[in-house]
Amino acid sequence: MKIKASSADLYADYVSRMRKIADIKNSSALLQWDQETYLPPKGAGFRGQQIATLAEIAHELFTSPDLGNLLEELNCRDDLGDAGKRNVELSLEDFTRQKKFSPAFVRQLSECVSRSFHSWIEARKANSFAVFEKDLSILLDLKKQEAALAGYSAHPYDALLDEFEKGSTVEKLDKVFAQVRDPLKELLDRILAQGPIDDSFLHKWYPRAKQWELGLELIRDLGFDFEAGRQDLSEHPFTTSFNRDDVRITTRIDEYNLANMTWSCIHETGHALYEQGLPAEYYGLPLGEYASLSIHESQSRLWENNVGRSRSFWKYRFALLQQHFPDPLGKSTPEDFYRAINKVQPSLIRTESDELSYHFHVLIRYELEKGLIGGTISVRDIPAFWEESYIKYLSAKPLDDRTGCLQDVHWSHGSFGYFPTYSLGSFYAAQFFATASTGILASELEAGNTRGLLDWLRNHIHSYGRRFTGEELCRKATGESLNTRYFLDYALAKYENIYKLQGNAS
Repeated sequence: MKIKASSADLYADYVSRMRKIADIKNSSALLQWDQETYLPPKGAGFRGQQIATLAEIAHELFTSPDLGNLLEELNCRDDLGDAGKRNVELSLEDFTRQKKFSPAFVRQLSECVSRSFHSWIEARKANSFAVFEKDLSILLDLKKQEAALAGYSAHPYDALLDEFEKGSTVEKLDKVFAQVRDPLKELLDRILAQGPIDDSFLHKWYPRAKQWELGLELIRDLGFDFEAGRQDLSEHPFTTSFNRDDVRITTRIDEYNLANMTWSCIHETGHALYEQGLPAEYYGLPLGEYASLSIHESQSRLWENNVGRSRSFWKYRFALLQQHFPDPLGKSTPEDFYRAINKVQPSLIRTESDELSYHFHVLIRYELEKGLIGGTISVRDIPAFWEESYIKYLSAKPLDDRTGCLQDVHWSHGSFGYFPTYSLGSFYAAQFFATASTGILASELEAGNTRGLLDWLRNHIHSYGRRFTGEELCRKATGESLNTRYFLDYALAKYENIYKLQGNAS
């Protein structure tokens, strides 16, 4: 007579399998991090092969019939406890989705992504979209196949959006952008009718080595644990994590633009603090992973803007800046600096844009991706669509491909559906910060103390891992679903004060 295995034994087997898969995925992630930081140019070909091999192995292990049967059996057990039950439920959801893709397709997609990344790098060097166009076309066809295999009910883009923000659809995003588009455009127009703020001192010479030192101090100040992570340089700033005790961030430095390095450091630190705050006991399991990309972006945008562009944050730290850069900042006041770092001026570069025009950068990419995946826009149309959209929304014409459609790394990673999470993340950030601020005094930030805010985020966001969807987590943390009014009220109050617009609203 066959003895039925206990739930404890089955769950232990599940954990062992999941952690083995996580080890392989994180080994691949380490190779990808190296690819974007230190890989010599000639190593690109073999590196793509190595990453594809690991992706294929991880996929085969995760979609094996044995694991599927184990998940089905565990999902029927009622003695796993809340955390165990939720881990199994989420793993079964992931298994069901990944089972739709063959190992051969996964390998093909991974190899294409590696080729696309390197052709994107070459295209940026050559300042020519044509260099990237062929590989991007192949990658786009594969992403369309992925959407078809994953399945969708309304728009093929929904299948890719769901990968980054569960439950996100074109219908929902169209409504969210409709809620903010006109109010933001009205506020933007009112601001642009005023005289420009002088931020010329931010574009004087800021030595590379001194900027690097400042970045490290800011990152440490915000709570990043350098015993569990590091910072390096890359073409495009990013954060990657192999576990909560090994989180890597990167930045880039422009010696004539202090803002470039400063806020990319703060932004990526927001991501890193989330990763370092995830529960270590759930390594390799869903509850040890982030809730969604919108929630992840909420953490980076909250630290970058709600904190990092606030008066209170720099009231304490402006003296530190002047110590690093006495020549360009010696004659400036904290108020001069606060106004300058919040200057509203439509620009061509998303990562360097102000808080208001930023969302038009995201909207342009959202509309473009929706058309690319839906088949109404072709890859060869991208430069023209990009130019028309920037003129339409921001009255700004791209100077060239590098400052236009080649500025973001996301498509070379195959990350179609990622861009909307930046705006959703900003809206979540404003809502989280408003809620957290009821118990966190501005005087704490003015005194240089961000620990109270980090503790609030650890308790209300980080500690839950993937237990809840982004929308569910928002309701739990703030008492209501995503409400764009928080962001609009925050933006209106902040920029009416900076630009002295009170009473000018139509």
